[in-house]
Amino acid sequence: MIVVEDLHKHFGGFHAVDGASLRIEPGSITGLIGPNGAGKTTLFNVIAGVLKPTSGRVTMAGEDITGLAPHELFHKGLLRTFQIAHEFSSLTVRENLMMVPAAQSGETLWNTWFGRKRIADQERALKAKADEVLEFLTIDHLKDEKAGNLSGGQKKLLELGRTMMVDAKIVFLDEVGAGVNRTLLMTIADAIVRLNKERNYTFVVIEHDMDFIGKICNPVICMAEGKVLAEGTLDEIKANEHVIEAYLGTGLKNKDKVGA
Repeated sequence: MIVVEDLHKHFGGFHAVDGASLRIEPGSITGLIGPNGAGKTTLFNVIAGVLKPTSGRVTMAGEDITGLAPHELFHKGLLRTFQIAHEFSSLTVRENLMMVPAAQSGETLWNTWFGRKRIADQERALKAKADEVLEFLTIDHLKDEKAGNLSGGQKKLLELGRTMMVDAKIVFLDEVGAGVNRTLLMTIADAIVRLNKERNYTFVVIEHDMDFIGKICNPVICMAEGKVLAEGTLDEIKANEHVIEAYLGTGLKNKDKVGA
């Protein structure tokens, strides 16, 4: 699905991503871990078009997408979420979802004058789709709540719901568990697994919670200092001497602490 080849992103003399190469297989839920400052979010931002790479190449299903803008990648089915949810706080939960699909009829002046029936029909369809998404995520009871009033975990579910309003092929989730209580985190995990199994979504997940990574991710990729350090199952990653040193600098004797 995604191939990253020798990717670099420099900020002056700082090499945030420093020759990273990796593959994301279709239909997988891949975990991306590493100590703070490893370059994980910068890698996400480069793949998702938020940042231009200094050098290197990114392909999606064989197509070169290096440096494409986020809106161009959106139309190709590549979406990402952020560490801090970006909801429209004054709109309802349902309205937040209904805004997502592009090229809606009501966005043109001509249709507001002469295509009112088309607008009304599309709005009914979007409303039905949003309600189906909210039911899938088990937050349909919040559909008329202002999005700004949601808890951190509920906002993360809403962000996941946005990806369901379009034909997403691959979704990059950045610290989906940050600020989320354990109950809601498991709800999010279950939703990700269901989307993967039932709708063939491919996911890449940055997360520091190793229980969460272990529950849903295989393979797991570990980054450090802008490079890919290791790849494998979570158990293989936790037993890798280089990974342990990257996290702790203390060798194998503390390997159980990786990700703690």
